[in-house]
Amino acid sequence: MSELLQEYTESPEKQRQLFKRTMLVVIASQIFGGAGLAAGVTVGALLAQDMLGTDSYAGVPAALFTLGSAAAALLVGRLSQRLGRRAGLAAGFLTGGLGAVGVVLAAVFDHLPLLFISLLVYGAGTATNLQTRYAGTDLALPTQRAKAISTAMVFTTFGAVAGPNLVTITGRVAVSMGAPALSGPFMLAAVAYLLAGIILLLFLRPDPFIVAKAIAEAQRVKQSRNGAEAIVPEAGIRKSGIVVGATVMVLTQIVMVAIMTMTPVHMKHHGHGLGDVGIVIGIHVAAMYLPSLITGILVDKYGRTMMSYASGVTLLLAGLVAALAPGDSMVFLVLALALLGLGWNFGLISGTAAIIDATPPHTRAKTQGTVDVLIALAGASGGALSGMIVAQSSYSTLSLAGGFLSLLLIPVVVWSRSQKKA
Repeated sequence: MSELLQEYTESPEKQRQLFKRTMLVVIASQIFGGAGLAAGVTVGALLAQDMLGTDSYAGVPAALFTLGSAAAALLVGRLSQRLGRRAGLAAGFLTGGLGAVGVVLAAVFDHLPLLFISLLVYGAGTATNLQTRYAGTDLALPTQRAKAISTAMVFTTFGAVAGPNLVTITGRVAVSMGAPALSGPFMLAAVAYLLAGIILLLFLRPDPFIVAKAIAEAQRVKQSRNGAEAIVPEAGIRKSGIVVGATVMVLTQIVMVAIMTMTPVHMKHHGHGLGDVGIVIGIHVAAMYLPSLITGILVDKYGRTMMSYASGVTLLLAGLVAALAPGDSMVFLVLALALLGLGWNFGLISGTAAIIDATPPHTRAKTQGTVDVLIALAGASGGALSGMIVAQSSYSTLSLAGGFLSLLLIPVVVWSRSQKKA
């Protein structure tokens, strides 16, 4: 063990200082990461609709960048397990930035194969933005974990809300440069993701995950020397915790991505302009991230189970409002998408906390990456199917299906509680 790591393993005060510094770096990267994330969410479906000339495949961009994020989640998780958060997260954001550049070039040259490839690569930023939430928990106490996750997420709001509301401005910038208006948000995404990667690369040191593993190893060695069993607190992998945490996040992701993806297309059909779309998606993204600090406190205080139930009920309400809302009503669309974001927020934070509780440091990053692969694949499925469902039926059918699917969260959590008692 290096002298630097030994300093941190022997000093709780240094651990607290590093935890605070890590949170500041994570917060800075999340602000830019949120801005990059918002581009694909806001105009990805509209860009595909323009280039493909049909609604049936408008969900393809969401499917592609979430599929790309699945591959990236696995790679970022494994790279983080091996080399630390700094290497894994910086590589993911830089790759996502290059993908956004590719989307802009594809729009300029009206090149569909390049668009599809670039959207896959752009998905690396989405996966990394999601995995950055784990970096803040590496040195957090068990009673601080949900709050640490939520702190990282709440600062994503600043960039994520600014992104959709800059659609018109970035569109004008793109047009002034001779590019299609819809490529403007991806120009913003390229800059934002590259800056997020550079911040992590330069400032996330010493690496919190490497320090956390060193602390766990030091505790193991100390117990072994004292003649106790070489088991550190939380050393066991609790599979039921991983299953329930993953299921909660997967179901919330499917429902959220499916309804969110088709909302801009639904709005366009009812005469709403890009500015209106930006407002609705901006509020949706705000609801995904802004309540995080309160959610984190609630998850730590009332438990992962209670907030998982809350997620299912909130998503059901979102689906019902979206299905019953008049297509020309901004008020009801805003309410539906706000509830959709809030339900996702409840599910993601409670599910993430459950995963962290169930995994020891020596396997944590790898497990987190694997779970995020499932989340990304769920999003890809939701995005791909959403366009087909709307084309064959309606936006209302999609919203109702998503709302009722979210209720599956409740029996899954009940099963997990019965496993603990058994």
